[in-house]
Amino acid sequence: MAFSEVLKEFQVFYTEANFLVETAFNVSNYFREDLELVMREGVVDNSESAICENLIYPVIKEVWKQYLKNFILWSHQALTFDNRLTGFPEYILAKKSHLVKVVFDKPYFILVEAKQDNFEAGWAQCLAEMIAAQRLNGELEIIVFGIVSNGGTWQFGKLEKKVFTRNVTPYTIYELDKLFAAVNYVFQQCELQLNNLVAA
Repeated sequence: MAFSEVLKEFQVFYTEANFLVETAFNVSNYFREDLELVMREGVVDNSESAICENLIYPVIKEVWKQYLKNFILWSHQALTFDNRLTGFPEYILAKKSHLVKVVFDKPYFILVEAKQDNFEAGWAQCLAEMIAAQRLNGELEIIVFGIVSNGGTWQFGKLEKKVFTRNVTPYTIYELDKLFAAVNYVFQQCELQLNNLVAA
């Protein structure tokens, strides 16, 4: 299903705006040097799996470490609402269950898709999964965030009720501090939403 078809099928309004507020994140020298080595010496983008392992997961994981008290970062976990809204996002950020870490618990906050330069298909898939997450969250009015990346370029979106907003400005792994600031902002917003749920 094309991106426009997902919008039409689920009656989601589309808009573009720069909603991201870059929130500084201290990227360690070790991380910078390791990423530079991998990008220089490794084959990092010959498949979606390689993109995930070499370029997306290291960034997401590094930010997640600052928020792991409240969240679990799931990899390639099935997300199914019904037979139309189902998928395997590369990564899902969800609330950490009070039971045990292996329990996949809602609410779901961030979904990440890797695509080899086909952002239209990436957003079609990601938006469908964001809608599934939103519906699985039920009565909880959570803003669900989405990220689509080919490893080099990162695009961000958010689904708030029936409105999907794509951030106009993309980020790149070649401007690491800005990319981390964008990802950190998204995690921070998820933490704020979770804290508001707990306080309610």
